[in-house]
Amino acid sequence: MATFVEPPNGIRSMGKHYYTMWQTLFEVDTKYVPIKPIGRGAYGVVCSSINRETNEKVAIKKIHNVFENRTDAMRTLRELKLLRHIRHENVIALKDVMMPIHRKNFKDVYLVYELMDTDLHQIIKSPQPLSHDHCKYFIYQLLCGLQHLHSANILHRDLKPGNLLVNANCDLKICDFGLARTSMGHDQFMTEYVVTRWYRAPELLLCCDNYGTSIDVWSVGCIFAEILGRQPIFPGTECLNQLNLIITILGSPKEADVQFIDNVKARNYIKSLPFSRGIRLSHLYPQAEPLAIDLLQKMLVFDPTKRITVDEALQHPYMSGLYDPKFNSPVEVPLNLDIDDSLGEPKIREMMLNEMLYYHPEAVEAVSTFS
Repeated sequence: MATFVEPPNGIRSMGKHYYTMWQTLFEVDTKYVPIKPIGRGAYGVVCSSINRETNEKVAIKKIHNVFENRTDAMRTLRELKLLRHIRHENVIALKDVMMPIHRKNFKDVYLVYELMDTDLHQIIKSPQPLSHDHCKYFIYQLLCGLQHLHSANILHRDLKPGNLLVNANCDLKICDFGLARTSMGHDQFMTEYVVTRWYRAPELLLCCDNYGTSIDVWSVGCIFAEILGRQPIFPGTECLNQLNLIITILGSPKEADVQFIDNVKARNYIKSLPFSRGIRLSHLYPQAEPLAIDLLQKMLVFDPTKRITVDEALQHPYMSGLYDPKFNSPVEVPLNLDIDDSLGEPKIREMMLNEMLYYHPEAVEAVSTFS
């Protein structure tokens, strides 16, 4: 549980109070009352909390010493920029970003999200039975959120069960946008790490120079299969093993299906692999509905140019009764998440502070005076 403590230096800052959870100090705005820690990782610690002004339950994520690792700082900045613009029922909402006391040399960042009960990874590995309707509703919501992101030219690039938050009523929301990029503009991001390996599309495993929204669709297919089978479909141990697993299950690609591979060495490697007839997905998932298998097959297509799109997937017969294009809400102005990779810490800090100010208009004048 959260434990109320005195400030570490004995000096209480106006508008802040202090709690410890999992040996981590939280310096939070007094309107938030932390309850208990709910998760932690390389990014920091997340706790549940209540906003006393609205009586709303929220999740507070503390990113400790955000500028210690430049990559983490850039990921945080991109998530701030994206979630300020994106508002969709299947994308996690960023409610607040707390203003730091020391605006020129702050180290920690506190993000306040709507609170969710669990994530899809926890549900899949639990003994809780999942019906056909559960599976269909999860995939439907994932596709709706993804359709909205893709309409803004945003690639998520790290879709996996752990990045899909779920409530007790089965509402699903996409989270963790630190690896998200725009699919327009500069190409320098194309060589960066993307997508946890088990959910990584063949074009990424083969280091293709260009890729698009189809990489997210492949990840959805992997998640779909994992819900059906309650275990990952392609749990590769490393990159080449991952490719071998994909071909073992999907079958060896035809000559026409490897033309998208722009690296001759990579293309020749695929051709050199032993022939595989593949395994019928209906045999892997005998309990699944035929329409579910049909949609899954269209997502897990080796050639990205032949893979189903998000729009097409939502209009697939499997989604009948759920999807209504009248409720489609594309982003009117596409986003641009391209940030100069040569920026130094002072500029990243300034840009991060500017993002915080969108949630605290009352502080804008004070910052201008301070500057």
